[in-house]
Order: sequence, then structure tokens, then C-alpha cells
Amino acid sequence: MKINEQLASPQVSTKIKDPSSVDQAILSRYSNRAFLPKEVEREKIEHILQIAARSPSGVNTQPWKVYVLQGEKRAQVSQAVCAAHDAIVANPELAKEYVEEYDYYPATWTSPYIERRRECGFGLYGVLGIGKGDKAGMHAQHQRNYKFFDAPVGLMFTIDKVMGRGSLLDYGMFVQSVMIAARAQGLHTCPQAAWNSYAKVIFPIIGAADNEMLVCGMSLGYADESALVNTFATTRVDAKDFTTWL
Repeated sequence: MKINEQLASPQVSTKIKDPSSVDQAILSRYSNRAFLPKEVEREKIEHILQIAARSPSGVNTQPWKVYVLQGEKRAQVSQAVCAAHDAIVANPELAKEYVEEYDYYPATWTSPYIERRRECGFGLYGVLGIGKGDKAGMHAQHQRNYKFFDAPVGLMFTIDKVMGRGSLLDYGMFVQSVMIAARAQGLHTCPQAAWNSYAKVIFPIIGAADNEMLVCGMSLGYADESALVNTFATTRVDAKDFTTWL
């Protein structure tokens, strides 16, 4: 049944035939950092985006715009950003030229967020055997972001700069919908804020307008289940620790 046909019936009366499959789509989502070279059918990508289009947004503003990168265009973006990333390592002063347009992370890290950040970083690099002082290893692994972790599909998500901060909340729900819909197609993803500082490099290649702001990027494809990096799993706080019952 096509999506439009499904919407023709009352949404309020829709029954989820297999509730566990919804749970599993959410629980099996993770940041996949190694993909197979297997191509992803365009029909699957279109289906994922069509499903995600039903994400909620304030007064139905639907503030998302998506650029799908494959083949040569994907390679152009990857090569250009990798070159900029290498240049910054050679000359750290160049970092001033590549600034993200919104603060993704806090200016000052406090507890418990700093501990969670460290646990994530140490855990990932530990699995890969990259020690604390291994700058070359850290640089190479970080640059894997800009190679889309070898995924054949890269997504760039932008928003009109006129929109307010609330639209970023809407956008988060849209991005989550993309990732969950991808699981239903047997695909994995990696959402990436690492691209955000390089909008001025990326936008001319993908044709984004001056009024757009880069929200994040994403790698999309089939997971390499044999890759060591994909054995890394982050922890989660139990719901009782962040919930107040009144």
C-alpha cells in the first residue's frame, strides 16, 4: 500500500500490527561508522524521505530541505572537506575560517554531560586501539566522517535561516524519522554534526542558497557487520533517572 493510500484512511484508527517491530527499529538504530560499498536503490531513499515527511513541526512549517549525494557529487564534497580538514591540521589558525552557524555543543561542559562525552570518546577510540596521544590516529578517524564512513549515500540537511530555534526541534524529529525509516528498509545511518563547520565548502558544490543553514549531515547505507568499529555501543541512562512522576 502506498503512503498516500494509507493516509486516505483515518490515521486515528490505524492499528500497529507488530508493535515490537517499531521498538526494534528504534532500539537497533545506532551511529554506524563503517558501510559496505553496496549501492542503495533510489526507490528506497525516496520511500524513506516520504515517510519522514510526516514528521511533526510547529504549525506544519516543515522546515527541512534535503540534499542527497551519490556518485561524483558525493566524492566532490568528501574530497573538498577532507582537504579543508587536512589544511586545518597543518595550520590551526585556519580553523577560524570554518565556523558552524549554530552552537551544537555547549561552550562550557559540565557534569553529567562531560562524563558522558568522555565515556563515548574513550569507548570509541578504545575499540579502535587509538591512544590518547595518538593525534594522527584521531585525525584519521575523525576524517572518516568526511568520507561518509564509506557509505554510498550522503545526506545534507539544511534549514532557512529565517526560522527560529523551535524549528531545530522540529528538524530533530525529522532526522530521527529518517533514521527509523531507514531501519525498516534494512539500512543503517550515522547522523553527523561534524560537517557543520564546512558549510561554505559544501554549499557551492550542492547548490544550497545563501539563506540556508547546514543543520547536519548523515551517512546512509548498508552496515559492514564485520567492521570492528560497529561493535561499539553507547550506554543510555535509565528512564527512571530522567523522569519525574507528579
